[in-house]
Amino acid sequence: MKKGNQYEGIIYKIEFPNKGIMIIEEESGKTERLMIKNALPGQRVRAVVTKRRKGKSEGRILEILEKSPAEMDGGYCAHFGICGGCLYQSIPYEEQLKIKEGQVKALLDNVCSNYVFDGIKASPMIDGYRNKMEYSFGDEYKDGPLCLGMHKRGSFYDVVTVEDCRIVHPDFTKVLLATKDFFAQTKTGFYKKMQRTGYLRHLLVRRAVKTGEILVALVTTTQLDAFSETFPVGEEKNMEDCERELLNQWKEKITQLPLEGKLAGILHTKNDSLADVVQDDGTEILYGQDYFYEELLGLKFQISPFSFFQTNSLGAEVLYETARNYIGETKDKIVFDLYSGTGTIAQIAAPVAKKVVGVEIIEEAVEAARMNARRNGLENCEFVAGDVLKVIEDLQDKPDLIILDPPRDGVHPKALGKIIDFGVEKMVYVSCKPTSLARDLVLLQERGYKVERVCCVDMFPGTANVETVCLLTRIK
Repeated sequence: MKKGNQYEGIIYKIEFPNKGIMIIEEESGKTERLMIKNALPGQRVRAVVTKRRKGKSEGRILEILEKSPAEMDGGYCAHFGICGGCLYQSIPYEEQLKIKEGQVKALLDNVCSNYVFDGIKASPMIDGYRNKMEYSFGDEYKDGPLCLGMHKRGSFYDVVTVEDCRIVHPDFTKVLLATKDFFAQTKTGFYKKMQRTGYLRHLLVRRAVKTGEILVALVTTTQLDAFSETFPVGEEKNMEDCERELLNQWKEKITQLPLEGKLAGILHTKNDSLADVVQDDGTEILYGQDYFYEELLGLKFQISPFSFFQTNSLGAEVLYETARNYIGETKDKIVFDLYSGTGTIAQIAAPVAKKVVGVEIIEEAVEAARMNARRNGLENCEFVAGDVLKVIEDLQDKPDLIILDPPRDGVHPKALGKIIDFGVEKMVYVSCKPTSLARDLVLLQERGYKVERVCCVDMFPGTANVETVCLLTRIK
């Protein structure tokens, strides 16, 4: 098998998260695996080898020759296969759950044994479940008209306007289209990553499922000359005045939309970072406030524009209820919630615990956690701002129970070693990336912990992602 070779075959399985596997039989009789991203099990495809390294081959799809028998004939998003988001949307939901359950079980079986696998729990909502979207400005093809939406699958530059997206509430689409149309009419330029020039970067929309409150943030550069054609500069106008006028006109456009929910705030965020990420280098409130409220399991949470909060609110209730069941009795116990975000799990565990200590690196999220705890009448919660690796040794309390909810890359090995050194009887690990969980479980087991129970929770219908909750106990 060589780079550039083309093959036809059937994808016999898909490994987490999106690695379709085709078996190629060479003329010599030798068989090899070709890994093809974004292929579905059962599809017959024509693919080209794009990478060959250390005996492993990767490829990309040139043509789908036959659909998977598991795929539906219709009823899915108009952007399916174009937008880079929902890989599994053409597959019935029950089959999606089986695929994700099998992927996680296969990963964990490679590193664990003699544990109870509690299967997978479905999301309460399949469509319209997301409470947050980060849209990008761009064009669908080079020098094409302005687009606002998601990157095309496999493209770093091209953007598709996702006006028919199925995983968001219709209010998202109204804000999306109104924003795109406004800036297209005013001929405002978007930020071009290679040239590092332009004004418009991202549109952030957050909408609470329980309260219906909506927060909208326009993310731009500080390159004010990007809309000089729209507002010519004269003796009585400078570029800052032009920007103010432009933003006020956009704000009025959004406030007049017939939304089902209620606008909590409209914001303007500046970001001159070279990285293609939504980053806050300064935020101004154009309307309302810079936060909104969501409710989970009877508790109320204030959420700021850039703080972490699970993107599926109803699914988060299933996830945290599962974690709470694994945590078990917390009466008179000190609980550490590491990588605590806005303190959601900490506050769910707090009502009967002696004390809960949360550690989170993002200071904005820590402040939100403190406010949320006060709002929910929880006086036994303490939240510390800092990197878990650096601050864990300085904590005054000693835990009886530890909850881990790290980012996608999992726990830093040195931090995990320090966590293990506490010697708690029980840990609950909540993971948004099962490959990272499987890696961390190796060290945890080597250092004296046993995997007792594992349960998957589907927070992302239509996509390849899944959450996993794992209960570990210390071997005596």
